[in-house]
Amino acid sequence: MANLGLKVTGLGLILLSMLNCNSAPNKEKQSEGKLPNIVYILADDLGYGDLGCYGQNSFQTPHLDRLAGEGMLFTQHYSGSTVCAPSRCALMTGMHTGHTFIRGNKEVRPEGQFPIPAATRTMAEVLKDKGYSTGAFGKWGLGYPGSEGDPLSQGFDRFYGYNCQRLGHHYYPYYLWDNRDTVHLTGNAGKQKNQYGPELIQEQVLSFIDDHKEDPFFLFVPSIIPHAELIAPEPLMEKYRGKYLPEKAYEGTDDGPQYRQGPYESQPESHAAFAAMVDLLDQHVGQILSKLQEHGLTDNTLVIFTSDNGPHLEGGADPDYFDSNGPLKGYKRDLYEGGIRVPMIAKWPGQIEPGTRSDHISAFWDVLPTLAEIVDADLSDPVDGISFLPAMTGQPQQEHDFLYWEFPSVLGRQAIRKGRWKAIRYDVFTNPSRAIELYDLSADPGEENNVASQYPEVVDELRNHMVSAHAPSELFPWEGER
Repeated sequence: MANLGLKVTGLGLILLSMLNCNSAPNKEKQSEGKLPNIVYILADDLGYGDLGCYGQNSFQTPHLDRLAGEGMLFTQHYSGSTVCAPSRCALMTGMHTGHTFIRGNKEVRPEGQFPIPAATRTMAEVLKDKGYSTGAFGKWGLGYPGSEGDPLSQGFDRFYGYNCQRLGHHYYPYYLWDNRDTVHLTGNAGKQKNQYGPELIQEQVLSFIDDHKEDPFFLFVPSIIPHAELIAPEPLMEKYRGKYLPEKAYEGTDDGPQYRQGPYESQPESHAAFAAMVDLLDQHVGQILSKLQEHGLTDNTLVIFTSDNGPHLEGGADPDYFDSNGPLKGYKRDLYEGGIRVPMIAKWPGQIEPGTRSDHISAFWDVLPTLAEIVDADLSDPVDGISFLPAMTGQPQQEHDFLYWEFPSVLGRQAIRKGRWKAIRYDVFTNPSRAIELYDLSADPGEENNVASQYPEVVDELRNHMVSAHAPSELFPWEGER
């Protein structure tokens, strides 16, 4: 595997410290016969290079760096898609976007997104059937309130947060959802900003751990940070104000009928706001880890942290300023590496060796079969994923034949990852004869040199995979299927 340009100077000291105070994995530490708790934290539009342990040096992420030092850092993990809803659908169902029901962001007015069907068997349902208490706290986006895709209809016992991705743009919302009840935030009435949504959600996350410390639990935390709009509480803004000059100003919607209905609010200090938001996300992870420690749950809890897609360019965001992609090309909505390769960290004391790193090629649709293997659950519905439990625990790991993405927006996009090769096809709907681009990621992780003309046989093979991996969808058809 080629050097991806990860800047690990800060992490090196952390790893040395952790390795000095942690022994090799000891399976006897696990409670005999007790199901492990599972905490899955999903950032929103956090880039591959936005954490210290992945090379970020403009601001610090000490809690996430510590998590990496106590667990395993994955260098080649991929999101389910390049935007929110299909990425979450791939995660929940174990299927890639050639097979998932949701393949793009499709809204249902007045609030919410198109629902996944009742027959869909989700990660939460699999774990609930094994005796887990299940809770989701943050942004949902897979079914409007009360629909068959509502989180309470898809295996979660508890939901608190934003049902709708559009309303999840706002950090001082007028209300949040508590199961199927609206919680009106009077401190945010009109243009007031007294109740910061992510902080309210974090309170419920910590309470869920308190309430279920005696049960096996699945805690899903799909945070809205650091998605636009770019807004952080004032104490954190003060910490970063004036440090990232020249600042980038964004002029948005600050009044009128569309205020807090989707369009982003203005932000004169976008750089400071972004750093402050990632700081808060890092603090939230630290609080979760501390709460697990408080209840003596650390040793029997698998914690996974990742992001739903690459960094965005919205609401004043400036990923190039912070090198949010690290060595990668592309952003959210791209199928280049920067749009879909995401950070992933996993910690599970006694099972995952501290301070380790994995180059195993994996994706969101692998998470469901991984958790199913951990809890010994049968998957009755077909999945595209492969369990990466062996990779986490240092055992021989089965590899994918290929990974596949399709995105039926921006004129249609497809991508295939097979070993060292990455094939990309854009403008599928308007230019079906457009040549496929081919990159050798082992030598060119930044996808700078298209080598398709040198390896026509590889291009032909990956083109065939693009055809075979795509199943027709009435909801998200390719242009020729309309």
